[in-house]
Formats: sequence, C-alpha cells, structure tokens
Amino acid sequence: MKVKKILVSQPKPTTEKSPYYDIADKYSVKIDFRPFIKVDPIGAKEFRTQRINILDYTAIVFNSRHGIDHFFRLCEELRVNVPETMKYFCISETVALYLQRYIQYRKRKVFFSPTGKLPEFIVVLNKHADEKFLFVTSEVQNEDTLKALEGSKIKFDKAIMYRTVSNDFGPDEKFDYDMLIFFSPAGIDSLLKNFPNFEQGEIQIGTFGPTTAQAVRDAGLRLDLEAPQPGVPSMTMALDNFLKEVKKQKK
Repeated sequence: MKVKKILVSQPKPTTEKSPYYDIADKYSVKIDFRPFIKVDPIGAKEFRTQRINILDYTAIVFNSRHGIDHFFRLCEELRVNVPETMKYFCISETVALYLQRYIQYRKRKVFFSPTGKLPEFIVVLNKHADEKFLFVTSEVQNEDTLKALEGSKIKFDKAIMYRTVSNDFGPDEKFDYDMLIFFSPAGIDSLLKNFPNFEQGEIQIGTFGPTTAQAVRDAGLRLDLEAPQPGVPSMTMALDNFLKEVKKQKK
C-alpha cells in the first residue's frame, strides 16, 4: 500500500498552522483540499413558502456554521431585525464562537454542548424546554440530529435555509489520489455522481462521523479509516496514526 497523494474533501485551511500541513511534511505526502459538495442559498421568496415567521421564536438551533451564515443572510433579505433577547443553541463551541461575526457574543444567550457531541447538546436544550425553538438546517437533514431533537423535551420547527449540492468536477480536473477523506454522506453521493464507474481498488477511504462511515458501506465501498475513535477525536490525529502504520509496513 502506498499513500502519496491525499484528497481532503474540505475547503483549504485559512491558516498555515493547520495540522494537515504538519502531516504532509512529516510523511512526505501531498494533500489537496477540494470539497465534493457546496452550499447553495435558499432565497427569501422560496423561504416564505415554508410559512415560518422567525420572530415567532425565542431560540435558534445551529448544527453548523453554514446555518449561521444563511440564517443572518435570510434575516437581512427578509428585513427581520433579530431581537437582543434571542437565544442561540449550537452543537459545539466552535460553531458558537462563529456567531461573533453577527452578534455581540454573550454567554447568557449563547449555549453549546461542552463536548461537541449530540447527547450532551440535548441535555443543554432540555434545560431550556420552555423556549420556542427554530432549527436551521439544509434541505437534506442529518438524521441523527433530527432523531435526537425529536426525542428531546423541546418543541421545535425546522427552517430550511440552504441546500447541499454536488460540487462537480470539471473535465480537466485530475483525480489521481491514493486516499480520499470525507466528512458527510453527501460527499459520498457526490463521488459516485461525479464518477459513476468509480472503482476503489487500492484507493484508501477515510471518514469522519458514523453517518459518513455508513454511507461508504452502503455504497459498497471499503472503509479504511474511521474517525473519531476513543482517544482519537479528530481526523488529523486519525490520519497521522494511519500514515504512521503505512510507514511501518514499508520497512
């Protein structure tokens, strides 16, 4: 097995301090960043067909930074002035901190899971069950998140504010990778849409999150690296360990 060229299906890091660059140097591999999916906005006219009045709600649920961007974009398009009393519930601290782009960040109105995991997030939500929640989501919802919210104590409505679509490869784009890394089931769908005759062969596939791992198996592909795992919370840590084993096998 050789791994010399890796495709990470995420946007290129905005800082040179990304662990991916450290991995590339450490193992002499080339890492390209190229999302398999992209996010398209849902306009104000289409959103109105959902018959949702944002100001009817006292709390907003975000499970991604995309949701934050499109919520405030739509508020601007709809000329909705979000009140200072609005509360925000985020799946992780990283998502919560992203709110600083749009609001004055105050802990009394921003809440998040201390671990970034769904069960702990539901505990946080249940403590505020009296609020009227609006869940900002894409056209294709994360089934795990939806089931967890439906099983919680809160009452919520869904607001579809954006859609996730395949980010198609151009005819001149090379696809000569030894390893592919995915972060969502939609990425797997995009792979098969772009390359309907895809044959995995010796290409290694890595995933982050259980739903993405299951999407690989459902597609009849071989899963070579799955994260997170106990003691290995991030994809970069998992990739580092994986390449370390590959290096050992070469010796």
